[in-house]
Amino acid sequence: MKFIAAFRDGERVTGIYLCKSHVSAVAKNGKAYDNVTLQDKTGTIDAKIWDPSSSGIGDFDAMDYVEVTGTVTTFQNSLQLNITRARKAQEGEYEPGDYLPVTEKNIEEMYTELLSVLGTVKNVYLQKLIHKYFDDETFSGAFKKHSAAKTVHHSFVGGLLEHTLSVVKLCDYFCTVYPYLNRDLLLTAAAFHDVGKLKEISPFPMNDYTDDGQLIGHIIMGYELVGYGCRSIKGFPKRLISELQHCILAHHGELEYGSPKRPALPEAMALNLADNADAKLESMRELMKTSVETPGWLGYNKLFESNIRKSTDFGTGE
Repeated sequence: MKFIAAFRDGERVTGIYLCKSHVSAVAKNGKAYDNVTLQDKTGTIDAKIWDPSSSGIGDFDAMDYVEVTGTVTTFQNSLQLNITRARKAQEGEYEPGDYLPVTEKNIEEMYTELLSVLGTVKNVYLQKLIHKYFDDETFSGAFKKHSAAKTVHHSFVGGLLEHTLSVVKLCDYFCTVYPYLNRDLLLTAAAFHDVGKLKEISPFPMNDYTDDGQLIGHIIMGYELVGYGCRSIKGFPKRLISELQHCILAHHGELEYGSPKRPALPEAMALNLADNADAKLESMRELMKTSVETPGWLGYNKLFESNIRKSTDFGTGE
């Protein structure tokens, strides 16, 4: 099996991949074709079946493991697979672990580091809230394995943990440079800012938006989870609850980016900046990684609204 990250333009490949989506479509000329997204642990690739009625194309659905044969092409600066043969693979023909994208970092070490930083929170009520969730085996088990997004950034097993740890560490740094920030409030808000994604996005291998994720979203669901946790702790100060929930509601910064509120507290602003910085820089890292053999300019990127170019040789620092 050749992993998707190793695909190169012009290659003919055969292998078993996880079908993330399989949708029928009609071209402008009225001819039917299929849009398919394939995944393995190294990433995803858009694929097309231009002749779905061909005898070489068997029946398969989203979330099936599928053996495909096709040719890799380049379309709008991205690789695409044109599938000529496909069949649903049988259990035993594939190893499920090959199809889940996983963080390159050690999950248990990251979680230990996260708990270590959060252990420095001094406010007794915030510390009780942290222990209520992060010491719970069910919560921690899900938190360690979840992704932080469907596609944009940290969309891999351990992604939510990796992103949260980075945001917590950035916020901790902000507190050393701007000591007027309420460190306890900011670190707690950073730890909980994306917990709603546990309900917004389904676990792997699906890793797709749930009904509640589409209808409500992770910001509101995180706001509700934190509010419930705070209210379950006797004597939790109401004003502190409001400040913590505000940080979560405002962590996307702008209404057009999904935040119900713009930052009104310095801690909310710091959280927004840390969250945005980690999301953007991780997205840039993933872009560089998937374009490792493409020198110079990579073309226009919709996320960054810019034509992206590599600086030094990515991965070597030269």
